[in-house]
Amino acid sequence: MLSMGIQDAQDGAEIVTDGESVEKTLSIIELISSGGLAGQVIIAVLFLLLVGAIYIYFERIFAIKAASNVDANFMNQIKDHVSNGKIDSAQMLCAQVNSPVSRLIGKGISRIGKPLADINTAIENAGRLEIYGLEKNVSVLATISGAAPMIGFLGTVIGMILAIFELANAGGTIQMDVLASGLYTAMTTTVAGLIVGIVAYMAYNHLVVKTDKVVYQMEANSLEFLDHLNEPA
Repeated sequence: MLSMGIQDAQDGAEIVTDGESVEKTLSIIELISSGGLAGQVIIAVLFLLLVGAIYIYFERIFAIKAASNVDANFMNQIKDHVSNGKIDSAQMLCAQVNSPVSRLIGKGISRIGKPLADINTAIENAGRLEIYGLEKNVSVLATISGAAPMIGFLGTVIGMILAIFELANAGGTIQMDVLASGLYTAMTTTVAGLIVGIVAYMAYNHLVVKTDKVVYQMEANSLEFLDHLNEPA
């Protein structure tokens, strides 16, 4: 009898142990699929926004990096050519470098012989075009950083509406499995919207900083060129 009791206790312990070892896990895919059609549509929209934000970021970062690569000896060569009256050589050098700085200097060189104010105006106009090119599609990142959390919040509202609707149809009996679909929609879309918004916001600010550095480089080289033209012969 004692041995049978011990055996039963061991079996019971094994059952309890097995019961404790059973732990329900939920993957990201299962979490998204549990959110219902509305949640899946919103998650898909946010995923497309995330892909678009990442593409714009890397496309712009490579373009800005290429625009910032200017030979440190470039301005010295330009000033030597201009001082020696080799305007054609200076323009050819600007065409070979083909960067925002070289295009601004090339625009100024093409106006040599005119008043300094006209040269400065030509460089400023060309600079505005270069800045516009550097900032291409960057505003889209700002839009995504603001729109993504709002889209996620839209999913939250839809999920809560679905949860309340299911609760109203439950006949007064509250069951978590009935509310699960709406709650999954509410939570997953909120998290996804915040993640996409944060990524886009950080990418936007990083691109703004990088663009400002290139703009500063353009301004510094333009002022150096104008100062050289203003030097007494």
